Parts: sequence; structure tokens; C-alpha cells
Amino acid sequence: MSKLRLQLPKLYAIVDAANFEDHKDRRRDLLEFARELAAAGVTLVQYRNKRGSTLEILSQARELKRVIGTRVQLIMNDRADLCLAAGFDGVHLGQDDFSAWGARQVLGEDKIIGFSTHNLEQAMAAEADVADYIAIGPIFATRSKTKPDPVVGLAGLKEVRKRVRKPLVAIGGISRSNCQQVIAAGADSVAVIAELVDTSGESPRMRAEELLSCLR
Repeated sequence: MSKLRLQLPKLYAIVDAANFEDHKDRRRDLLEFARELAAAGVTLVQYRNKRGSTLEILSQARELKRVIGTRVQLIMNDRADLCLAAGFDGVHLGQDDFSAWGARQVLGEDKIIGFSTHNLEQAMAAEADVADYIAIGPIFATRSKTKPDPVVGLAGLKEVRKRVRKPLVAIGGISRSNCQQVIAAGADSVAVIAELVDTSGESPRMRAEELLSCLR
């Protein structure tokens, strides 16, 4: 990635394949969901698929690239190799994944690398590494993980912000009602999963538009 500080959009949308597992046509619905986010004005999307085979992940990733890749930066969750194979713009790594340094060797200098952290110590270690941005969370209680890490809270986010200079992506339980508090506490961007999923008749596009409006 450029040596200049990465500029992240305030909304970091995550398309999680797990949200479509019980759909009759999972692939079609996932792609339509992504199209709606792009139509709302979302400019960065992470594709997450924790359970799919390598073939499924690569196939869906290439379709996402074809459908929204000209309008949206695409980040692959976990897999630096599939980021490269699908032509994505970057990769997001967790504490148990490939190291940021290792990913940089695979991807070169032009790809974005993000790294998940769950406390101040991990965030400071990521600050010293080659990642372009640092994710911190969960800020609030979250339903997106079966075994979530301890809640960081707004106070924890503020402490991390004091100690790191890299762009911060806050994640975990973030919604339209609390996203402004998260930005005020020091996050450059908020990562959102569940709040974008239609559960009450609202379209993903409407939810994304409202989030973007709240974050202006």
C-alpha cells in the first residue's frame, strides 16, 4: 500500500456469506445484497466466508469483483492467496491468520492489509507491523461471532486511539443508533455486518443509506 496514510471511508461494510446459508439461492442473494450496498454509495466491502471451500470462496469473490469491483474496493477476509487470485484490493487478517508481514510478501506493496485486534496490547503490536489499518473490537456486544472476545467499549477505543496513529476500524455491535458515538471516540471507520441485513422489511440499500447519512 502507499506509504501515505490510508484514507478509509467511514462505513466499512462486511458481506458475510454466513448470512445467506439458509437461502435457496445463496450466491444470487449474496450478490444482490452487494449490489444494493454499492447502489447506496458504499465504497469499501469486505467479503467474509468462514465456512466455504476454497473453490466456493474464490468463485463468489470473482463474481463480487465482476458485479461491484469497478465501484467498490474489495477486501478479502483471511485469505491473502485468494485476495490475489480474485483481484481484490486487499486482505483483512485475524490474530490466528497469516501474519501481516507474510501477507505483504504475497501481495506486494500495492494491496491494502488490515489486521484485527481485541485489546490495547494487540493494537500496539499491529501499529508496529506492516498492516495499513487496525481493526479493534468488539466495541459493543455482537452476534456475528459465536465466541466473541471481551467487549472493548468506547473507553477502550479511546485508549487505543491515543496510542496508535494508523487508521482505526471499529467493529462489533455497531448500528445506526451508536455509530456516531464510535466515530467520536476515535474510530476512522465503522465495520458493520448485522445492521445491513434485512430483518424487518428494510432493504440493505436503505439501511446502508441511513448509515452513511448518520456518518456524514
